[in-house]
Amino acid sequence: MEETLNLEQEETIHNGDQPMAEDVPQNPTTAPASDSDSDSDSDSDSDDEAQQKVELQTLETELSSNPSNYDAHVQYIKLLRKMGELEKLRQAREAMSELFPLTPSMWQEWAKDEASLTTRSEAVDAIEKLYERGVFDYVSVSLWCDYLNFVQEYDPMVRDRSPTGISKARSLFERALTAAGLHIAQGIKLWEAYRTFEQAIFLTINDSDIQEKEKQNQRIRTLFHRQLSVPLVDMKSTLQAYKAWEVEQGKVLDVESCELDGISSHVATAYQRALEGYNARVHLEEQISRQDISDSEKLQQFLIYLKFEESSGYPAQVQALYERAITDFPIASDLWLDYTRYLDKTLKVSKVVREVYSRATKNCPWVGELWVRYLLCLERGRASEEELAAVIEKSLRCTFSTIDEYLDLFLTRVDGLRRRFSFTGEVGDYSIIRETFQNASDYLSQHLKNTEGLVRLHNYWARLEQNLGKDLNAACGVWESLLKICGSMLEAWKGYIAMEIELGRINEARSIYKRCYTKRFPGTGSEVEDEVVGSRPIGLLLAWKSFRLFRLQQESKSTDERENPSKKNAREKRRPGSDLTQEQSPAKRQNNAAQNPKKVHGKDKAHELNLVETNEVEGMNAKVEKENSRNEHMKDTYRKQQMKDSTPGKTKANSKDLRNFFSDVGGVIDIRILQDKFTGKSRGLAYVDFSDDAHLTAAIEKNRQMLLGKRLSIARSNPNKSKKDNSGRDGQLEHVHTADPSSTAGGSVETSKGATQKHRVDNVQIKGKNTFAVPRTVKPLGWTANEPKTEEDETPKSNEEFRKMLFKN
Repeated sequence: MEETLNLEQEETIHNGDQPMAEDVPQNPTTAPASDSDSDSDSDSDSDDEAQQKVELQTLETELSSNPSNYDAHVQYIKLLRKMGELEKLRQAREAMSELFPLTPSMWQEWAKDEASLTTRSEAVDAIEKLYERGVFDYVSVSLWCDYLNFVQEYDPMVRDRSPTGISKARSLFERALTAAGLHIAQGIKLWEAYRTFEQAIFLTINDSDIQEKEKQNQRIRTLFHRQLSVPLVDMKSTLQAYKAWEVEQGKVLDVESCELDGISSHVATAYQRALEGYNARVHLEEQISRQDISDSEKLQQFLIYLKFEESSGYPAQVQALYERAITDFPIASDLWLDYTRYLDKTLKVSKVVREVYSRATKNCPWVGELWVRYLLCLERGRASEEELAAVIEKSLRCTFSTIDEYLDLFLTRVDGLRRRFSFTGEVGDYSIIRETFQNASDYLSQHLKNTEGLVRLHNYWARLEQNLGKDLNAACGVWESLLKICGSMLEAWKGYIAMEIELGRINEARSIYKRCYTKRFPGTGSEVEDEVVGSRPIGLLLAWKSFRLFRLQQESKSTDERENPSKKNAREKRRPGSDLTQEQSPAKRQNNAAQNPKKVHGKDKAHELNLVETNEVEGMNAKVEKENSRNEHMKDTYRKQQMKDSTPGKTKANSKDLRNFFSDVGGVIDIRILQDKFTGKSRGLAYVDFSDDAHLTAAIEKNRQMLLGKRLSIARSNPNKSKKDNSGRDGQLEHVHTADPSSTAGGSVETSKGATQKHRVDNVQIKGKNTFAVPRTVKPLGWTANEPKTEEDETPKSNEEFRKMLFKN
């Protein structure tokens, strides 16, 4: 129990809560304690011990389940120290120091507790290591003083003033001055301790060794000069001490005077500058030393002080003040960020900056930006790959406030590997970069699914596979793996397509567009169109427009089914007998409904003619555009086109004109001219119904004739070659577009057999591919007015044949 007693006595001395037992005055009139009192004290001690054990078990349970509980660690150490559980106490302190930096007072307690147990030579080394760990965590003048005193008292070489011991002590004093010698309020303690040590050495030198004594005097004089050049408290007292020491050396000076007479000019100048610096800071020192203000107010005063120091232009003093601030506010993340940012900008000593970052991430491990900048600092300092890997591994065990901070860490790590791979060749091969990307994808995919961050990561990965790894298949594999995770994101497809286009792999890019057909993206996809229109091959443009048409069809179908479920059922019932349901396009269906044609009942044949002006083909593309952010631009385009169409010499045909055109044929039942939904103008396409085959045949004979100065293209319309209608007639759909290349417009006629008026006007479901979204540059089928009429021209053509003819040009 001797060790436990010494430990408890040391705690009493350190805390200063009460005097030791022998210091308590005894009252001579006090009677000796009775046996009953002794029994009562014994029972009380037993109760306290039982309570301490219960509390100890509770804290152990808490730390086992939640080792990051800082307060529980502190209470656990205090309780073990009070109970004298030495081995558990050591383990508890080590466990806490692995997770958190200990305060200077905790390091002092730990070192003093160990020193009170034994001071054997092997124990001295262990205690010195404790002090080293303590002064690394925080800059503390009192901790440095304890460290210096311990070495002078217990280190045999320093205590005996051997050359090796003196060199060791001087090195330690210089480190202390560098760390805390600029502390305006307390730094004077370190300077005085250093001078005291040197003066003690002077006394050990033999009087006969004049040269050595003079050399030692010069060391002491230099220390005085250095101290007098630093703004510290009690500068005038230091000046008087210096003058008194010089008098002892035989120099004549007025010790009581504060004047600088008799002092060398360079010392006097440095002293005067330091005194002015101290006077400029004394009011700021008073503010941060006040005890009557809150922590937030004190932190604000530190920030004001720091701003002043930075403006003064003395980096060493700025750094010293930052160290004082973080000692008082160790978990103020903004303070650490400002400190490290200042060091990155002004201090070029890699080792010092690296140590500060190490401490910063230990005090504020939840700040991702600190870890990112730590990695960059290590890279600038040419740290080893092992050290970089250890830091990134440690950072990933921390808990950040956002998942994007983890992404920034991975990207920073890859940036560093890429730079080293490209410029220094220190990375053995590309596999480390690939492994880092794979780890990042595995780590982040579940948290960043369908986000821009994951697309950015894989985009970077694919580019490096292509440029550094020289593996195009691997780059495509990266995009394919992303599509499995973010296949519903338009940005993922855009990135993949952009890479293929940049590589000139047009067929591969086209195939990716085709894969988009069954996807449903938010918005209209106009962002992708912006990248292909006007600057990409026409094949890509057509593929993308087909993709958008398909989407429009699906969305229109879904909307109709939601709004009119009864119509959906009716369409399902009518589908087998309809000739128009299988191949009619979305634009045709919508325009049929818009025109509201009259119904014709009975079993008479109904026939249609389709008239199209070829210079209006592009206007048809606008039919498939959804109302989105580009509508205003489209409406302006239509208004301009409408103004152009209204110019003299360009007239559009109406229903009356068409009736007059076919008046010599006769048999016209109905005429429907398709109009654009935005502008209401004619789209150059019309359907004309005839009563029977004879009139229809006569109407087709008028193909390629002129109407209002424009050549018409007239074709027979029949929806499906392979199916029969309810009357048993074979159905055919023929599209023949003809036009005179010199004319401004052409036309087409679609005719259908066995298609009753009822079949045409029903809002039926439309299937099949679209054939009307044709760019303005497509030629009108490649024949001229001078070509003789052939038998092939009269042959009804299927939708597929018409589509091939249309896109061939």
